[in-house]
Amino acid sequence: MNQVKIFTGTASKYFAEKVAAAYGTTLGDAELQKFSDGEMAPHFNESVRGAEVFIIQSTFPPADNLLELMLMVDAAKRASAHKVVVVMPYYGYARQDRKDKPRVSIGSKVIANAIQSVGADRLMTCDLHAGQIQGFFDIPVDHLDGSAIFVPYLRSLNLGENLIFASPDVGGVVRTRSFAKVFGAEMVVCDKQRKRANEVASMQVIGDVEGMDVVLVDDMVDTAGTITKAAELLKEKGARSVRAIATHAVLSGPAYERIENSVLEELVVSDTIPLRQESSKIKVLTFSDLFARAISNVVTHDSISSLFI
Repeated sequence: MNQVKIFTGTASKYFAEKVAAAYGTTLGDAELQKFSDGEMAPHFNESVRGAEVFIIQSTFPPADNLLELMLMVDAAKRASAHKVVVVMPYYGYARQDRKDKPRVSIGSKVIANAIQSVGADRLMTCDLHAGQIQGFFDIPVDHLDGSAIFVPYLRSLNLGENLIFASPDVGGVVRTRSFAKVFGAEMVVCDKQRKRANEVASMQVIGDVEGMDVVLVDDMVDTAGTITKAAELLKEKGARSVRAIATHAVLSGPAYERIENSVLEELVVSDTIPLRQESSKIKVLTFSDLFARAISNVVTHDSISSLFI
């Protein structure tokens, strides 16, 4: 069996250290040199010849995170690594998965092309904004499901028969239904209309939430406009409590302020993206064990789907 080495880009070091520890090893020795003009030159300080190399890096802003990742993949391939697996807990530009108006790019396809162009042999990611993004790749994609972490936490809350799940928009119905199915619960939908990106024009609830403990399910929270507006509307419709789970805590702009001032009991997120500030309403669950088990299964050629709920 080839030697396994886990490396990280600078943006995801906090997460990669936990993944490596859960896997039972330490991070490989790599460094990033930066020239005075900002140009980057990553360098491996140990041999990767013949090794199965896993490079962990989420591609949240700035765009340098993506470029650093691509340079690291290229460096590993040129250093004769046997295989290079890109571990991208948060896949940036995933919201640009189609042409929804004339003369726009399909950003998630551009990212897929970029990753493959530098020679990555495999991609591992989690809770893509749209599952069909996997089809943009001509290499194997391991699409991990965050419900493996969120479901046990929700069970620990003992919400019982009053539990009901809600999708904050029509696009998230499939994701929300999968949670409802696990708990044998009902679901409702918050139908929203947007004026423009990050701005909700109107919203209405399809379904009955009177006296229920509602859990909103989403793949990411950006400005928190949708999730907080949905929570407020659900409370107006008679919900006893409203909490939300979202894998990727993008949390840009006024997000933290909106969450603090919202009717949400809590927002449960993962550590695929680091929080910029603490919040009494935000609870972070680590996905490091999930990724460590997935890396182990890739190395031993065991099932990845066995990690799903």
